[in-house]
Order: sequence, then structure tokens, then C-alpha cells
Amino acid sequence: MPPPDWPNAIAHVDADCFYASCELLRRPDLKNIPVCVMSSQDACIVAKTYDAREAGITTGMTVWDARKLMPGATFLPADFRYYGQISDKLFSVLRRFSPAVEEYSIDEGFMDMNGLRALHRKPYRQIADNIREAVHQQVGVTVSVGVSATRTLAKMASEYNKPNGTTIVAGRRILEFLQRVSVRDIPGIGANREALLDKFGIRSGADFAAAGEHLIGRLLGRAGTDLWHELNGTPVYRVEPEAGLPKSVARTASMGQVTGDKATIHAHLIHHAMRLSGALMEKRITAKHLTVFLALKSFAKQAITSELPYPTADYFLLAKQAGKALDDMFDPGQRYRACGLIATGIAIRQAGNFDLFQQAEQRQEEKHLKLLETLHNVNQKFGSNTMTVCASLKLAGKGNHARFNYPMLECV
Repeated sequence: MPPPDWPNAIAHVDADCFYASCELLRRPDLKNIPVCVMSSQDACIVAKTYDAREAGITTGMTVWDARKLMPGATFLPADFRYYGQISDKLFSVLRRFSPAVEEYSIDEGFMDMNGLRALHRKPYRQIADNIREAVHQQVGVTVSVGVSATRTLAKMASEYNKPNGTTIVAGRRILEFLQRVSVRDIPGIGANREALLDKFGIRSGADFAAAGEHLIGRLLGRAGTDLWHELNGTPVYRVEPEAGLPKSVARTASMGQVTGDKATIHAHLIHHAMRLSGALMEKRITAKHLTVFLALKSFAKQAITSELPYPTADYFLLAKQAGKALDDMFDPGQRYRACGLIATGIAIRQAGNFDLFQQAEQRQEEKHLKLLETLHNVNQKFGSNTMTVCASLKLAGKGNHARFNYPMLECV
């Protein structure tokens, strides 16, 4: 017997090509031109418009390969602070339709739709269409919306009719929908799991739902049985409006070389400190602890974790702490291949709860954050690394003789 149409109702709202769409908002001159957004180090592609995707450009592809595939495309540096501002507008629109919205990521969210048909006096399809129209008119980007009985089905539904589409999968239509999708379309099923399921004749979403719970559990464990219940219309994962904070925020990378030059390593750490500060500021969070690590040529790792004077997102404090850790760990007889910073003790940024000395430090931090916002705004307007911290000049290849490490800035 098929399940009732709406024992539960959840919507998944997913922005279409979000980073690229954000760039088109402030660059209307790029309309109808393929756009690719690059990673923070301009190394690989993190987002692209649909025409770039059709040309074969994929997320994670190196910029070098993407330019060879599509030399006529426009390649832009990522501006995550700006994307965060557009994301805030997007979610403010969603909360006008439902008070229970979970910000799953910067460009997608889940909505508890139970009771909304009576509230809005409309069927779910019309509510979903109204959501799409409101986001497009008030934010300027398009979204795709899926509505079904569980989170997993709603997410699969939003992917089914992209871009700017609505897909409704009522309880009595679940089997029909699952017959049209493959197991690879199920969230959490990658290439390895797909190959394993294929050996047991499980190739479509319908095959997965029809397989015995015991078999799915044997093949995929608890995560698999949770998915099995979700695809059969029984909710396991609920909408969580108060999503938890991340346990950590990291900015790490290979240095692109094996080096024993302390100044080069310091430049990379300063670069990571700026990136980490920007990520914390964008998310409006602070860190209480900072781990600095170095990876040796042998891939062995050294790390020092220290407690910061107070919860912070201040680049200057992070950079100072990174420099101290480097002084303690650096061995002139060793060679290093990678380094990075990991922030933990994450909390929402807030004023108050400081002693007198920390209040003075906090006022100094507020000045620093204003300076950093100005730096980010200049780089957004005139290009990545137009304004940089002098301590990272060696990394940028602009010279090795900056007189001051920071807070001096250089404009180019």
C-alpha cells in the first residue's frame, strides 16, 4: 500500500550556480557569457554557469585546464563575503514563508512545510513556485525547489528539475519518482557505493527502496538504512532551524615546493591567517583556540595548539599567534612542504562578557576588523591581492624586503 500523500512535508531550496549567479548580479555585462568562479588561491574552479558546464568544465578542475577548454569564458576570483551577503537575503525571503528554516549551506536550505498549505491557502506546488518567484524578484538569483515527505526525497526532487524548477513528490508518487533516478542521485551515494550496489542489481532509486532493509544495512551500514527509510517516505532527518556551529574552521594548503626557508613558510601562514580571518568574519563567528601545523618533506606533521586571549576573528591576532608557533616549531635542518591554521572553540561573535583588559583589546580588534573590511572591499572592486599585507609579499613574489611585517599594507 502506498504511503499517504503528506504524512510530513519538507522543502529543499537550492540556488542555481550560486557563486556565478552572485557575480552576474553585480556584473550584468557578463550576461550570456560563460562565467567561472575560482578558488581563493585562483587554482581551481569552485562554481560555473550552465554554459560553462556544458563545455565540460567541472567543479574542482584546474583553472589551467578550464581556460584551455573555454578560453572565451570569464574567470573571476571568489568573493565569499559578498556571497554571504546574498545568502542572508535569500534566507530572509525563505523565512517569510516558513518560520522553520535550516541553513544547510550558503546556497541551500530545508524548510518545514507542515501546516503551510492551510496558512497560505495554497497547494505545495504553488507555494514552491511563489518561493522561486520571490527569491528571483527580491534577491536576483534563481532557485530550484523540491517538496516531499523526507529531507532526502526533497533534496533529490530539487536536483531533478534544475535550473529554476519545482518538483513535488507526494507520498503516492514516490515510487514513480524513484524509478526515474539512479542510485548515484541519492545523496551520500558516490562512485564506490554505486559500484557495490550495482553488484547486487540495485541501480535505480526504486531498486534501493525495494531492497530489503537488512541487505542495505549489510552493504552500507546505519547510514544506508537511514537512507532506505527516507526513500520509503519515513522521515529520519528532521529540519533543524538551530543548526550547530562548526567544530573547526581550517585554512591549509601545500606550499607548492619543499623548502627550508623560514620566511617563505611564514608568508604562507600569514596568507592562511588572512583567509581564516575572512572565513570567520563571513560566518560571524570567533575562535578561542588556534592550531598551527607544519608538514615535513617526509609528510610527518608538527603542530602547536594555543589558547587565544579572547574569542576572535582578528587577522592580526591570528597572524601574531601563527608567527609565535612557527618560531617554536621551525627547525633549520628540516624541509617543509605544507602548513596551515585550524581554528577551534567556535562561537557566535558577540559583545560583552570581557574583563577590563579584554574590553580594551576588543576595541582594538573592532578597529582591525574595520580595516580588514576595507581591504576586502578594495580587493572586491579592483581585483584579488590589489591590497595585501606586507608579511605575505614573499609569497606573492613581490620581493623579500618589506621593512615591517604588519599592520603595514601594500597597494598595487
